Amino acid sequence: MYTCANCTIHACKTGQRDKMPQNCPMRDPEFFERLLEEYEKPENHDFFVCSSAIEAMGYCQWPRLREVVEFARRMGYARLGIGFCSGLRKEAAIVDRVLRSNGFEVVSVICKAGGIPKKKVGVTAETVFPQGTDHLRPVQLELLDAPMCNPIAQAQLLNKAGTQLNICLGLCVGHDSLFYKYSQAPVTTLVAKDRVTGHNPAAAICYADTYFADRLKGGSL
Repeated sequence: MYTCANCTIHACKTGQRDKMPQNCPMRDPEFFERLLEEYEKPENHDFFVCSSAIEAMGYCQWPRLREVVEFARRMGYARLGIGFCSGLRKEAAIVDRVLRSNGFEVVSVICKAGGIPKKKVGVTAETVFPQGTDHLRPVQLELLDAPMCNPIAQAQLLNKAGTQLNICLGLCVGHDSLFYKYSQAPVTTLVAKDRVTGHNPAAAICYADTYFADRLKGGSL
């Protein structure tokens, strides 16, 4: 079992191979040598090289949106897709404008596309709140009658439009995973939704031992 997150040596960066932990993945050098063949494949090589170039060129200078613009331009993409959360429709409009001003065609699909009630796919008060609903505010129950998020539709509509790179903008946890799964074009995440931190999930990580300590404890409602 690999535990890189808890490593204090990081031989992969420091070069201290003689100090590698026993479970370091680098103890299997043949694996990494074989893996290089994947980067040489036509569908991966230019994509990876371009990604590395953009990282170096814009390091600590370009915001992520600029990196997306430069990456797409360097890859020769003309049509970009945006799969966005209805709660970030204002931000989606700004991203759309920036991309268009940089010469791209833009196709955007909101998460509520289809207008299908959540209950139609089996989302009920009992499945969401298994301990009962008496303690919940009416507005929480009303959400169950609202249109469902539809990440599979978002991805497939962008597929139909022939987008070459899709942008995930604030989709819910899990919904974003389905969007990635069904998207035929590669996907990059521009915004990770986190309403509590102003869509900055790293804040809860940076302050996990202080301000967010209680909020990070697991448990059901």
